Amino acid sequence: MQGLGGRTLMDNCPKPRHSCRMENTALPPDDLGKLVALRHALHAAPELSGQERETADRVALFLRDTQPDHILRGLGGHGLAVVYEGAAPGPSVMFRAELDALPIAARGGFAHASRRPGRAHLCGHDGHMAILAGLGLWLARNRPARGRVILLFQPAEETGEGARAVLADPQFAQLRPDWAFALHNMPGLPLGALAVGPGPASCASVGVRLVYQGREAHASLPETGLSPAPALAALMADLAPYSTSPEMGPEYRLATLCHMRLGAPAFGIAPGQAEAWITLRTLSDSALAEFEADVAALAQTRAAALGLAVSLSRHDHFNATLNDAQAAAHIAQAGAALGLPKAEFALPMRASEDFGAFSACTRTGLCFLGAGVAQPDLHTPEYDFPDALIAPGVALFAAIWGQVLAGDRAG
Repeated sequence: MQGLGGRTLMDNCPKPRHSCRMENTALPPDDLGKLVALRHALHAAPELSGQERETADRVALFLRDTQPDHILRGLGGHGLAVVYEGAAPGPSVMFRAELDALPIAARGGFAHASRRPGRAHLCGHDGHMAILAGLGLWLARNRPARGRVILLFQPAEETGEGARAVLADPQFAQLRPDWAFALHNMPGLPLGALAVGPGPASCASVGVRLVYQGREAHASLPETGLSPAPALAALMADLAPYSTSPEMGPEYRLATLCHMRLGAPAFGIAPGQAEAWITLRTLSDSALAEFEADVAALAQTRAAALGLAVSLSRHDHFNATLNDAQAAAHIAQAGAALGLPKAEFALPMRASEDFGAFSACTRTGLCFLGAGVAQPDLHTPEYDFPDALIAPGVALFAAIWGQVLAGDRAG
């Protein structure tokens, strides 16, 4: 099938069907070895958001031998969907992992360390891809008898753009999932411990950049210019009530002042320009829109009172992730069936995850798997996804598929 720009969007390759055996969600040692090798290869060759062509090609090549029915390429950029069809009607279930790495230099010293300066998989997306690829290996031995399983390898999660780009891509209409599931590893929790619940799973957030324009003057005559310094001072005071995280609740608002710049680095010039970068965070998309509007109105009012011009731009917008109650129940039941311990982890997660964009179009379930109590934090130079988490991650996804099928039969 041909699509925009003449790209090959779908490779069709129907295969023989046989029944899906849910009694065994484990992979043989050889498959686990392949997945560890895949993760290490992905970790050594990280690509940033929007640049994940090589990563997607590597994953597609790895999964070709699983004989999927369709491979959909170029979703929302470099996204990849690998589809396994059942012969009979049934639920369409999407499992998602992220392709992109971070613009941070790693410090690890291990053999599979990043070979690309200033870029590294420090959020565990390499491990998430290995888990999702492992589900593909499992499906090669346990093909769906009915319904459809979609493995989505999504681009540009770290910027908040990828999920919405996938949804906006006309090709996504070919997928139309009834359910969408994702996991994220979580350092600080015991290895393999599971955290999930209905309702908000991760916060909505947006970056707001304020740029103030006044007028420079000689440092000996500051009164002849128009300094934006009072506007920055007022902004810090205005944001102070939201600068520490309150209890999670409907009125939850958090504003983090991430960066400020005032004037030029010179002692002879009174400043005429300034900017501030703020991250705003709430529990819902509607609450975020209200918070953003309030901050914009306040900044504009303060600037006008001081005679300054101010412009606003928004960046790194993430939708809130809202777990469907039944989707969360499927995850919890799958974890219980596997004997995964329940994690002591307060939901929702204060950080953002662009998986939330899928909450607007299907029933979503996002869960968190412990990466180890002593594991370095996400987005730190020392972080490395634990290979021991691949097997329970694959088993969890396979068991979730079984729970969805069982629920569909019951319904």
